[in-house]
Amino acid sequence: MVKAVYPGSFDPVTLGHLDIIQRSARVVDQLIIGIAVNSAKRPLFTLEERAELLKKATSDYSNITVKIFEGMTVEFARETTPI
Repeated sequence: MVKAVYPGSFDPVTLGHLDIIQRSARVVDQLIIGIAVNSAKRPLFTLEERAELLKKATSDYSNITVKIFEGMTVEFARETTPI
């Protein structure tokens, strides 16, 4: 099984983000979108709102999971895609 992680703040999700998501979802078995907590930024949307927006925008894909994470991206990737 091929898994991929796409991390970002997604504040807001853009057409560019969606293009990358759609292309990636076609070439991997599972795509995990990680919404990063970044206390250095002043977000436009809450984490929950961003997660909901991404879930709605990717609802046509059964192989996409949206998760919120805090900390280092490499640790998130290790937790979500163990070897």
